[in-house]
Amino acid sequence: MVRVQSEVFDVAGELGKFRRGGAGGSIVMFLGTVRELTGSLTIEAMTLEHYPGMTEKALEEIEAEANRRWPLINSLIVHRYGKLLPGEDIVLVLTQSSHRAPAFEACEFLVDYLKTRAPFWKLEEAQGTARWVEAQDSDEAAVARWKNR
Repeated sequence: MVRVQSEVFDVAGELGKFRRGGAGGSIVMFLGTVRELTGSLTIEAMTLEHYPGMTEKALEEIEAEANRRWPLINSLIVHRYGKLLPGEDIVLVLTQSSHRAPAFEACEFLVDYLKTRAPFWKLEEAQGTARWVEAQDSDEAAVARWKNR
């Protein structure tokens, strides 16, 4: 399941609903938050923009790929957009499988692909300046390792 929303999500509530969706032996969770520092810059806010419809479709395709690669019982991606402050939650990824290895791998795959392939644009405000955040070489390297797996 994929949700793109501006509203704050309740991590414990999302996990509780997710657990009721399947009887798998392993659940892995990733929670991404707005960082307070980028290098030596203090972050004041991050604004995430997206194209409604296109973004959801891209996330659904990424999630479907994870479900093709691993025997998942359940998966969830909740991604926020709008202006967020340091410490606020941006993204929640949950994966469930009968065994831990597929749940961990699928979660890591989803996070890597969300970071580099999800159509979100991030504007970071720090110390009176604003800049668009680009994918890092390390993010692209993380995705590259999934090509032959």
